[in-house]
Amino acid sequence: MSQLRIMREKYNIILEAEESFARAVALGVHVKRPLSAWHFILPGMFIFDFLRRSSETRRYSDLFLFPRKLALDGALDSLSGEDRKKILSQIEGKMKERLSSLNLYSDKLHRNHMEEISLLMDHYSKLLHAEGNHYPALVNYAYQSRESYEAYLHRLSAAEQEVDQAIVEIRGETKEIMERLRVEQTQVMELRTKEVNQIFPGTEW
Repeated sequence: MSQLRIMREKYNIILEAEESFARAVALGVHVKRPLSAWHFILPGMFIFDFLRRSSETRRYSDLFLFPRKLALDGALDSLSGEDRKKILSQIEGKMKERLSSLNLYSDKLHRNHMEEISLLMDHYSKLLHAEGNHYPALVNYAYQSRESYEAYLHRLSAAEQEVDQAIVEIRGETKEIMERLRVEQTQVMELRTKEVNQIFPGTEW
């Protein structure tokens, strides 16, 4: 099997894991929203709300995944021989276009997203170099220890919080936005803790 084909197979494993994580975060955010009394009064209200929430979940998942997909594609291109500076320049353009389409562009948010993407690219490059035929095996091989992987997750969490803060500065520090970000951060933390315990069992403090 060629090296490029092996790399592509690991790319698919990583992408599938990130898509699954994004869906889990999105579902966790939306499932915590309580049902109103209207769901028990109006015929068809539950199925309407289910469809609406399903649509919101897909949209939220896509938004969460977008910078990660850019970073993963960039890591694969870099390992295939393309210049990293050129790759990051292309990603900058795509990220700016996406933020503008969402009416969310600011220089600070764009810069913070690029810092997050650069960190993710390094992470994905490690996984693409690692040995294993499933995601936990790739992470285990790439980081070797719980402490090393948690150090990366801590840096990633800090980068994500900088992105969140830039969004708050654009949208305003409303109760709804702050609650949504709090729920998202809690969901991400819970899922990552579960993931770490699965990949490095028996090493928790």
